[in-house]
Amino acid sequence: MRLSAQGIGWQVHGHRLLDDISLETVPGENLGLIGPNGSGKTTLLRILAGLQKPHTGHVWLGEQSMYRMRQRDIARTVALVEQQAMASDRISVHQAVSLGRTPYLSPLRGWSDQDEAIVSRALHDVGIEHLKSRLWHTLSGGEGQRVQIARALAQQPGLLLLDEPTNHLDIRHQLSILKLVSALPITVVIALHDLNQAMDCDRIGVMEDGRLVDIGPPEDVLTPYRLHQTFGVHADMLDDPQHQRRYMRFRQIV
Repeated sequence: MRLSAQGIGWQVHGHRLLDDISLETVPGENLGLIGPNGSGKTTLLRILAGLQKPHTGHVWLGEQSMYRMRQRDIARTVALVEQQAMASDRISVHQAVSLGRTPYLSPLRGWSDQDEAIVSRALHDVGIEHLKSRLWHTLSGGEGQRVQIARALAQQPGLLLLDEPTNHLDIRHQLSILKLVSALPITVVIALHDLNQAMDCDRIGVMEDGRLVDIGPPEDVLTPYRLHQTFGVHADMLDDPQHQRRYMRFRQIV
């Protein structure tokens, strides 16, 4: 499923948070969104997920306008994992992940063995099977974030949007989640703070003051000019021949 946006704009109290953003995903790609805090990544993801309607511009899923679709149908196609990982509801982890099946349930279509199998698989994929009986609100931030990702996977979306999903995770679980996401046979749009992690994306979009200032393969986008202009840092490129990739080491601008 292709996701496309044209001329997206959003403002609050006269302050423009998004300014004329246009992009289109490539089916099956992993598209990273990077940019400083406050650059508009979270707002853009919420609009792309259909949770907010832009003040200007439009979003399409395939050839269909998102704003002519039922929320249930959008939820069968797009899943969003937001930064806030915890919930105050006294529900178990299993129940929380099971909410991902809600778009598929109706008075004529109740819970099935297939739904249970999908939830079990999602719990397994993010490594939280042992937590399924725990109450969600008692988990650590990192555990709660993995519950959110499992719930999104239980939706079986064609498009997965993630807003800094590794924010609350230790490095082992960061790598585990990123490996899992990159292996999914779906289109992924993921906002990241770690630019070295972003280098593993197929393409990167750079946000700056509510604008999409660059988009393309990591090696074309993460240039010394862009790192200086957008992030205010110098970067040294280091080669890792063992893994056949490059890393960045950052230095402050004096």
